[in-house]
Amino acid sequence: MPTPSAPRPPSAPRRPGVDALARIGHAVPVPDPASASPYTFPDGGTWRTEIPSVEGPEALSVVLKESTRLDVPVHRISQGSGVWMLTDDELTEMVDSCAESDVELCLFTGPRGTWDTGASTRTDSGGAGLRARGHDALAGCVEDALRAAELGVRCLLVADEGVLWTLHRMRAAGVLPADVRFKVSALTGPVNPASYAVYERLGADSLNVPSDLTVHHLTEIRRVSRAPMDMYVEAPDDLGGYVRMYEVAELIRCGAPLYVKFGLSKSPGIYPYGAHLREHTLATARERVRRGRLVLDLLARHGADGAMSPPGARLPGDLERFPCPEGS
Repeated sequence: MPTPSAPRPPSAPRRPGVDALARIGHAVPVPDPASASPYTFPDGGTWRTEIPSVEGPEALSVVLKESTRLDVPVHRISQGSGVWMLTDDELTEMVDSCAESDVELCLFTGPRGTWDTGASTRTDSGGAGLRARGHDALAGCVEDALRAAELGVRCLLVADEGVLWTLHRMRAAGVLPADVRFKVSALTGPVNPASYAVYERLGADSLNVPSDLTVHHLTEIRRVSRAPMDMYVEAPDDLGGYVRMYEVAELIRCGAPLYVKFGLSKSPGIYPYGAHLREHTLATARERVRRGRLVLDLLARHGADGAMSPPGARLPGDLERFPCPEGS
C-alpha cells in the first residue's frame, strides 16, 4: 500500500447545479470524503494539463500560440504517430520549442501491431491491439527510444508491457538517461487496480486509463497506487467519444494526481500523420486548446480550479518498481 502524500488543503467546490436544485427541493448527492485520493504530485498539485495528438513542429507551434492566446496552461503535449514519423530536424525543433515554453514533450514509440502485417488486429476481437509483435517490433521501439533520447526527448509513450519493461531496464542500467519518463497509452491502459499497479511496477511514470472508467474505479485504483493518471475528459471517437467536462472536478478529486487531457470527439483519426492531413491536424490542434479553455472555465465557475501544478512541473514522484534482473 503506497504512503499518502501530505494532506491537501481543504476545499469545497460547488457541485454543478446544486444551489438551483436545492431551491426546488431536489435532493443532491453528497460526495463521500473517503473516496477522495490522498495523493498529489511532488509539487503539491493535484492536476496538470495535456494536449494530445500534437503530431509535429507545425502543430506544436499552433498549440503553443493558441494556449498563450486563450491562457490555457499546458504541462505536457503528446504525439501519437511515433518517433519514427519525424525527421531529426523535426524532433530537434519540437524539443527546442517545448524547452523554450517549459512544456514536457512526450512522443510515441513505434512500431505497433495495428500498423504491421498481422491480421488479428483487424478481426472483431482486436487481437493484440497496439502491442509490439515479435522481436523486431520490440527492437524498433527500442531504436525509437534511443534516438529520441539522444535528441533530448525525455518522455516516451508506450503501448506494450514488454516494451515498457525493456525500456525501464535500459533506464535502470543507464542505457537510457535516468530522467526519461514512460507514459502508458490510452489504447492499452489498465482498467482495474491490480493491472494499474503492475504497469507502475514495470516502469510506468504515468498511465492513461480508458475514458469510460467511473469515478468509483479511480478511487479503487488510488487504494493501491499513487502513480500519476492520465485521462481524456473528451475522448477521440476511437476511444469512445466521451465528453466528461462536468465530471472533471470529481475526476480530479478521486483520481489525483491526474493529467487532464483535452481530446476531441467527432474528428477523424490522424495517425500516422503526414502532410496530406495538415489542415485537419492544425485545425484540431487549435480546437483541443479551446476545449481546454472550456474545461478551465467550468472548473473556475465551480471553485474547483485550485491545486493545479505550477507551469513546467513534470516529476511523477516516488513510485513502486519490480526489481530489475542483475545485469540490467
